[in-house]
Amino acid sequence: MSKTLSVDLNCDMGESYGAYRLGQDEAILPYVTSANVACGFHAGDPLVMEKTVRAALEHGVAIGAHPGLPDLVGFGRREMAISPQEAYALTVYQIGALAAFVTAQGGTLHHVKPHGALYNMAAVNAPLAEAIAEAIYKVNPQLLLYGLAGSELIRAGEKLGLQTAQEVFADRTYQPDGTLTPRTQPNALITDSQTALRQVIRMVKEGKVVSQQGTEVAIKADTVCLHGDGAHALPFARQIRDALRQEGIQVSAVQ
Repeated sequence: MSKTLSVDLNCDMGESYGAYRLGQDEAILPYVTSANVACGFHAGDPLVMEKTVRAALEHGVAIGAHPGLPDLVGFGRREMAISPQEAYALTVYQIGALAAFVTAQGGTLHHVKPHGALYNMAAVNAPLAEAIAEAIYKVNPQLLLYGLAGSELIRAGEKLGLQTAQEVFADRTYQPDGTLTPRTQPNALITDSQTALRQVIRMVKEGKVVSQQGTEVAIKADTVCLHGDGAHALPFARQIRDALRQEGIQVSAVQ
């Protein structure tokens, strides 16, 4: 009897700030199984964090801290020359902030997924990855670490004994080494929903993705990231849930 394939659908949330509103969190929550909540450095504020955690708990969605670089203006997508010590401290700080909101509402923090430039830097920079993984482990070794599939961040987590979830992206193109095409380059984003759906199904079922250069890259898909701030985020969330169901792929949070 063949094993049922299962994958987690995660979405970055809580990215509004003060009077500024971003994303469609409430509408997308019914279609995802885990939420990565901004912790105030790249986006989010205390009221937004509290509201997002409450909504995720109401929908039974696993909650993760989404620590980023201290860059509200750049939305955490601009690289900063931080040291491993700084990466450790800012990760501990942000996990602690989000965990407090989760605990206050009777929930349990499930995972940590770095955001934006911090995520991409840690994917290729081993000392930075190790500092982030150590921060997670020291705060709570039961937390899962979400990171780019096959990256230094995943390796750092595994070395420490953290449970890891290898992440793939529905709407991003890949390079031959398995990294994401930088947003500053042409064709970094996949805007056609059918192309994105085909990419996801193949990554989950076959463990492969075609790079922007046309080469086939081996990839492991434990969790698929959906970006909640796109113009077509909500219909795409519905489409991907339907497509996975039609392929016989179960959608559930990583355990």
